[in-house]
Amino acid sequence: MVQFLRHPFHGTVPDAAPQFDRRAAYAAIVLFGIVSLFGDVIYEGARSVTGPYLSLLGGTALVVGVVAGMGEFLGYALRLVSGFVADTTRRYWALTFLGYGMLAAVPLLAIAGSWEIAALLFVAERMGKGIRAPAKDAILSNVTARVGRGWGFGIHECLDQIGAIIGPLIISAAFFFRGDFRVGFALLLIPFALMMAALAVTRRRVPAPPDLEAAVAAPRQAPPMEALVPYGVFTALTMAGFVAFPLIAYHWAAAGVVHEARIPLLYAVAMGVDAVAALAAGRAYDRIGLSVLAAAPVLGMAIPFFAFGSSFGPALAGAVLWGAVMGIQETILRAAVADYTHLSTRGRAYGIFNTVYGAAWFAGSAVLGWAYGVSLSFILVFVVAMQGLALLAFLYAKRRMEGAAMAG
Repeated sequence: MVQFLRHPFHGTVPDAAPQFDRRAAYAAIVLFGIVSLFGDVIYEGARSVTGPYLSLLGGTALVVGVVAGMGEFLGYALRLVSGFVADTTRRYWALTFLGYGMLAAVPLLAIAGSWEIAALLFVAERMGKGIRAPAKDAILSNVTARVGRGWGFGIHECLDQIGAIIGPLIISAAFFFRGDFRVGFALLLIPFALMMAALAVTRRRVPAPPDLEAAVAAPRQAPPMEALVPYGVFTALTMAGFVAFPLIAYHWAAAGVVHEARIPLLYAVAMGVDAVAALAAGRAYDRIGLSVLAAAPVLGMAIPFFAFGSSFGPALAGAVLWGAVMGIQETILRAAVADYTHLSTRGRAYGIFNTVYGAAWFAGSAVLGWAYGVSLSFILVFVVAMQGLALLAFLYAKRRMEGAAMAG
C-alpha cells in the first residue's frame, strides 16, 4: 500500500521489457539532459543580455519590457495548446523537435540589424519553449518510469542547470574579449548543432515513449483531472510567493550588499545548489513520495529574510536557499504530475501545470516588485502569507490526490 501511494498508477514493475532496461533508461535520461544542457546554454545565454542587446540596437526600456513580457506570455499560453495537440495527435517528438528547432532564433541574433528583428527573434525563442515543454516533459515522464521519476527528473534538472551556468559565461566572455554580443550569439550556433544532434540520437533510442512506459509498468486507472485542482492551487500559491532572482540581485546592487561583479557568482552558486538539490529531492521523492514537496514552501518562507539582508553572509545564505527551493520545484513538481495523471492526458496536464506555474510566478513577481518600492516588510509579509497558504494547500492536495489514487 505504501509503495502504491508513492507511485499510484504504475503497478508493479515487471522483469520483462528487456528492450529498455534500467541501463537504457539512464542512457536516455542523460541524453535528454544533454539536450537540455545545450538548450540552456543557448537560451540562458540570450536571456542574460536581452535588455542590453535591444538597447544597443536602439530599443527603449519600454521595448525591453514589452518584448520580455510578450515572450513570456506567448511561451506560457502556447503550452496549453501544445499540451492538447500532443495528447490529441500523439506527435510528441514532432513538437519537441519543432520547439528546440526554434532555438535557431538565438544564433540569428548575430545578424539582426535592428531592434525590431531582434525582438521578433527573442519572442520566437520563447514561443519555441512553449511549444516543446509539455511534449518534452511527457516524453521524459515515460522514460523515467523505469528508474523512478523523482531521480530521473533530478538527473535531467542537474544537467539542465549546468547549461544555465555555461550560457551566460559564453556571452560574457565574448563581450569581454571582443566587445561585441554578436560574437557570442554566433558562437551559440555550435551548441545548437550539438543539441539537435543529441536530440536526434535520443529520438532513435526512444521512438515511441508512451509504449515504453506501458511496457515498464502496468498502468492503473488514474483519477480525473479535477482531483489535481488542489495541486494546481498549491503550485500557484508557492510560485506566487517565490521571490524571483532578478529582484534579489537588484536589491544586492541597489543597497550595496553585493558588488555587481560578484552577483553572477552568487547566481552560479544558486544554480549549483539547484543541481544538487534536484538530485537529492528526486531520490527522496521516489522513496517517501509527495511529502518531500512540503520543504518547498517551508524553505521558501525563509528566503527573503536572508536574501534581502544588509551583508554578504545572509545574501550568500539566501542564494543557497533560493537554489535549493528551485531544485525541489523543478524536479518534484513535474515528477508528481506524471505520477498522478494517465498517459492519455499527460501532455495536457503538463501544459496546464506549466501555465499555472509561470502565470503565478509572474503575478507574484509583479506584486513583490511593487512591494520592494514601498517597504521590505511588505515583501516579508507577502512571502510568508503565500508560502503559509501554500503549505496548507499542499496538505489538502496530498490528501485528495492519495485518496483519489486509492479510489482509482
